[in-house]
Amino acid sequence: MALQALQSSGVAFRKILSHFPEELSLAFAYGSGVYRQVGPSSDQKNAMLDFVFTVDDPVAWHSKNLKKNWNHYSFLKVLGPKIITTVQNNYGAGVYYNPLIMCDGRLIKYGVISTSILIEDLLNWNNLYIAGRLQKPVKIVAMNENVALRSALDKNLKSAVTTAFLMLPESFSEEDLFIEIAGLSYSDKSPEGQFTQLMTLPKTLQQQINHVMDPPGKNRDVEETLLQVAHDPDCGEVVRQGLSAIVRPSSMKQSTKGIFTAGMKKTVVYSSLKLHKMWKGWLRKTS
Repeated sequence: MALQALQSSGVAFRKILSHFPEELSLAFAYGSGVYRQVGPSSDQKNAMLDFVFTVDDPVAWHSKNLKKNWNHYSFLKVLGPKIITTVQNNYGAGVYYNPLIMCDGRLIKYGVISTSILIEDLLNWNNLYIAGRLQKPVKIVAMNENVALRSALDKNLKSAVTTAFLMLPESFSEEDLFIEIAGLSYSDKSPEGQFTQLMTLPKTLQQQINHVMDPPGKNRDVEETLLQVAHDPDCGEVVRQGLSAIVRPSSMKQSTKGIFTAGMKKTVVYSSLKLHKMWKGWLRKTS
């Protein structure tokens, strides 16, 4: 769950980054191409590398990237950087993906998200798409001195710790909770403690919990609902339902947007690769 500093593989990743416009507030790599997955497969060197680029001005960034990497884009490139940015910001989870790109001898996929939209997601969990990714192991390739972004990244991890704690049973191991939350200040799951934690959750998650618990027509205050949830033996399950209500729609919308941003041919190829990867994983589990 920690943002991990890039070490030995930094040179290779920064070399890939040199093919793109420099104006990035954050760039990170993730996935099976970065971290070895559980299982006997040794295809890490050939696995697709996944990147996310965070930019302050998406229109300007796409304009420069279209000049450098015109062939990365689907048919939307003919509509120009403003339309690409509109599709990026207003549909799905606020990310524009270019998949199946050969770059410096490696197959990569990269997503572009505006800094302001990422900060909102990190703080409020509006869709928990990139914010959710940043709760898992990633390798930072580049990061500027944006204080607001750094603060939001930290807040996102703290929110993840709080949420995970609410969903854990009365007793749990350090491994269950991960080493990053070893210093968590709460050691019993009292209603008072749970209410305090619920009140620190991101706004969108609080609203979804309220929606799960609030009977039609009652329109209770969010704080009133959270107080009820804190005393509920199924508090963790309610939090889980709230998370699901955030993640499921944003993932579906982002997948649908991929047909337009990547193009139909790339979407079919990419989906086939994902299905093949899932199938191999299932075979390993059953063998």
